[in-house]
Amino acid sequence: MSKLWAGRFSKELDSTANDFNSSIRFDSRMYKQDITGSMAHAAMLGAKGIISQEDTDTIIAGLSEILADLESGKLDFDWEAEDIHSFIEGELTHRVGDAGKRLHTARSRNDQVALDIRMYLRDCGNEIIGLVKELAEAVCEQALKNAETIMPGYTHLQRGQPITFGHALMAYAMMLTRDIDRFKDALKRMNVSPLGSGALAGTTYNIDRQMTAKELGFDGAAVNSIDGVSDRDFCIELCAAAATLMMHLSRFSEEIILWSSWEFRFVELDDAYTTGSSIMPQKKNSDMAELVRGKTGRVYGNLMGILTVMKGLPLAYNKDMQEDKESVFDSMDTVIMCLKVFAPMVRTMKVKPENMKKAASEGFINATDLADYMTKKGVPFRDAYKLVGQIVALCIDKKWTLDDMPFEEYKKLSDVFAEDLYEEISLETCVKRRISEGGTSPDSVREQVSYVEEFLKNV
Repeated sequence: MSKLWAGRFSKELDSTANDFNSSIRFDSRMYKQDITGSMAHAAMLGAKGIISQEDTDTIIAGLSEILADLESGKLDFDWEAEDIHSFIEGELTHRVGDAGKRLHTARSRNDQVALDIRMYLRDCGNEIIGLVKELAEAVCEQALKNAETIMPGYTHLQRGQPITFGHALMAYAMMLTRDIDRFKDALKRMNVSPLGSGALAGTTYNIDRQMTAKELGFDGAAVNSIDGVSDRDFCIELCAAAATLMMHLSRFSEEIILWSSWEFRFVELDDAYTTGSSIMPQKKNSDMAELVRGKTGRVYGNLMGILTVMKGLPLAYNKDMQEDKESVFDSMDTVIMCLKVFAPMVRTMKVKPENMKKAASEGFINATDLADYMTKKGVPFRDAYKLVGQIVALCIDKKWTLDDMPFEEYKKLSDVFAEDLYEEISLETCVKRRISEGGTSPDSVREQVSYVEEFLKNV
């Protein structure tokens, strides 16, 4: 296929250089956006009288036919083409003749590619928002079922205080709501049409940029034509949003991996989301969660890659910017793939309340509640804190828990202890009385679920 820029050159591009320069193997995925953008551009050219209405109709009909043929598989991509834009224009001219040669009037590949990638990433971003919503819904379902399921809460991976499993899950639901907002915010900023910016300086034709922007679903047109073709902030923002989302999924994965281990046995993943060992027949590995944790690194790398590509580029377009696509496409693909497996993995996860309760019964995680009990009876908190530390040391020495330490031993240490002691420091009481907003009480967990469900209704 002849290059769009071949007129200036006296010989063919070296074959190795041609392969190095070509981008069609990764930008071919934008064929729908390229064709849709070209249709809108042709319609505008016709409406403004820049090309005849007959040529406009011929171009749009030809592009529609190409799109249908690509969708059906009747037409294959020409992998020798320089990029998707050259391929579509070349195929159009082959089919409709001179009218196809008029399509590129008042347009550059610089604003064309900027348009295509914005439209493509807009679709990806909206798909990701939908998938994050599905995951948040799955988390809320599990949280509601386990609003009263007691488990140990951890700091430093040491048992800290009793919480409910629903409360722990809702922490991740809150992260997911922020991820949705982050993607929506990025999409809002990127929804500006660069079409009509030309190579960098605009065009001498009296085009209507607002017409094409509206037709293609943008909120408006880029105000500065140089920025229109050289801006890749939207790629960076989406990669950053993807990296943050993957960080959340990775943390969640790490918890699931721990919870499903034999040492914890808090949950059991469905067979559909685990694998076995080729040599150890007893194994049930949480490989989906481990893969999500591992793939987080590549999404981080893509963010750093595009930031590094852009950091030293002068205005306006430079060929370096061709490197934007593979990294941002990979980030979008990776996030979508992870989310598609994550929601059903969470939804089908079997919770084991008895194991969680057993773990919560050990480790003195109601020690803070014992101190609070004394404080409510008039003992200064720091004095109560010190005495409880001594009680814990005694229990460790005697192999007691706070719940089964004899009452007479408590009375030896302080007169504030009364018959209500054991009820006050029971794990059920500990979680039910965490009544502060956002706390671990079952009622609070249900309120958190309601908050997230209401948020998701507006997504």
